[in-house]
Amino acid sequence: MRDISTKLTSSKNLEKKNNKRAKSFGYQVLGFGSGGPLVEFVAATGGTVTTSGNFKIHTFTGPGTFCVSSAGNADGSNKVDQLVIAGGGSGGGSYGGGGGAGGFRTSFPSPGGIIPVGVQGYPITVGAGGASVGPPSAAGNNGSNSVFSSITSTGGGGGAPADGGGGVAGSAGGSGGGGATSSGTTGPGGAGNTPPVSPSQGNSGGNGTSDNATYRAGGGGGGATAAGGNGVGSPAFAGGVGGNGTANSITASSVTRAGGGGGGSNGPAAASGGSGGGGAGGFPGNTSGVAGTTNTGSGGGSTHYCSGSSGAGGSGIVIIRYKFQ
Repeated sequence: MRDISTKLTSSKNLEKKNNKRAKSFGYQVLGFGSGGPLVEFVAATGGTVTTSGNFKIHTFTGPGTFCVSSAGNADGSNKVDQLVIAGGGSGGGSYGGGGGAGGFRTSFPSPGGIIPVGVQGYPITVGAGGASVGPPSAAGNNGSNSVFSSITSTGGGGGAPADGGGGVAGSAGGSGGGGATSSGTTGPGGAGNTPPVSPSQGNSGGNGTSDNATYRAGGGGGGATAAGGNGVGSPAFAGGVGGNGTANSITASSVTRAGGGGGGSNGPAAASGGSGGGGAGGFPGNTSGVAGTTNTGSGGGSTHYCSGSSGAGGSGIVIIRYKFQ
């Protein structure tokens, strides 16, 4: 009789060995190529595009669309930083108040973006500056809002006119326009950070003054960093200086923007605009105010006397930055 015990045992052992190898092979397949998580970055078009190291920067000086084709992920990038500045207000006519700077809102610097984005187009609005007024007596015009995603920056307030009889308040806005007066009373500056946001988007305009029936001095427009200066009374009689703007390096270079416009007067001294592009008050007699610098959101200056026109507000700007590699 044949002895089959050896063959049966061999067959069983072989089956165990094959099963062991199959399990081992399957484990190796599952583990093959399993590296770290997939890293994805934001990718987008729109505006003027520049790069700085690992970051891409989109600058909009007029209307456009920030079009996102990849939303990225947390291991690469999925959020962006922004700088949104509205248009500045124009100065008031007839030795009035300077125009306020447009609202200044930014998330930069941040540790790597703060606004999440999805695959879609984001319309960009860049606010125009308030139009020039005069001669002779008219309130300055507010600038227009700038918008990106959930961020809206409010246009700067227009400066008040001095020949309106009595104290006249500057207009409220991102930063307020300067006040003015022609009757010996105080013309209050317009409120800044209107509507209110946190952090603040701007500051109030300065007060206008008139110590007697002859000389008048408008307040300076508010700027992103500081309120506008009050009009200066006797014996100097000069318009208030514009509030200073704010420096920001979202484009990799530090640039100061959103200064207030200088107030006007019929006195012997000029009023400078705030740093960052604020327009100076007109000087000497019957000279028009200086316009705010384009794409800085700065306010325009008022006139020296009643024959010149006020300076227009500077247009705003929108800048978006994100990590792309």
